[in-house]
Amino acid sequence: MDTNLELSQHYKLIEQAIQYIEANAQRQPELEEIASAIGLSEYHFQRLFTNWTGISPKRFMQFLTKEHAKRLLSQSENLLETTHKIGLSSLGRLHDLFINTEAVTPGEYKTGGAGLAIRYGIHPSPFGKCLIATTERGICNLSFVDVSEGRAIDNLVEDWQQAKMIEDYKSTAPLVTRIFSDLGTDTPLKLHLRGTNFQIKVWEALLSIPSGALTTYESLAAQIGNPKAARAVGSAVGHNPIAYLIPCHRVIRKSGDFGNYLYGPARKKMMLAHEFIPSGDLG
Repeated sequence: MDTNLELSQHYKLIEQAIQYIEANAQRQPELEEIASAIGLSEYHFQRLFTNWTGISPKRFMQFLTKEHAKRLLSQSENLLETTHKIGLSSLGRLHDLFINTEAVTPGEYKTGGAGLAIRYGIHPSPFGKCLIATTERGICNLSFVDVSEGRAIDNLVEDWQQAKMIEDYKSTAPLVTRIFSDLGTDTPLKLHLRGTNFQIKVWEALLSIPSGALTTYESLAAQIGNPKAARAVGSAVGHNPIAYLIPCHRVIRKSGDFGNYLYGPARKKMMLAHEFIPSGDLG
């Protein structure tokens, strides 16, 4: 079975487990209770959860705590400083994807994609089904499908109302494989961004947050030279059209709360866990 397909099928069960753990974290539920809540035996749940996350449910509960998030934030400051000094857009798991961005011009922004052909496909990923769409200039959308495939496609059409939409699973499948695997390549991934100047500035700043690091809305606002715009930065982060690659999941509240995420807080925490846990942060 395709690895992404298998992980995608397991994701929903893992998501349910995480939601149960979060809701009951204060009393630290036992393994048997969590397994029963999602309809699995204790043995099968332990095996599934550990295979998917790389750690036990108990250790994952440690990852979810506010104090642990605050410690990760303090550690991230050095990572971010190093990244900026050496001029890389990312480190760690995505270090060799080197992302280039190309924004639409103000004129193109107003036309809603007129004259563009957008090819799209819906694929399994480690974080559930995703929709990916591309123009000849790069990836213009990456979103996760929670409600229905039709709704995801409708949202894409709404963002690019004048573009010609072409369903093309075969052309988008290799991109999904590359994005969600550890396979390296020297060919840059290109992103085709459509947004206001301010949004694009925020999205490009997000690309400087390395894998294995966190930042806050306030820090991101300061990074783009507008330290009083934390609320506007939060809005721009929430409208990020290319999930995961533009890593808005790495932005949390300065209090240590993980905060909201367009595709659900459980998915955000799983993305972060995948990035942090291999580095031994929970050791």
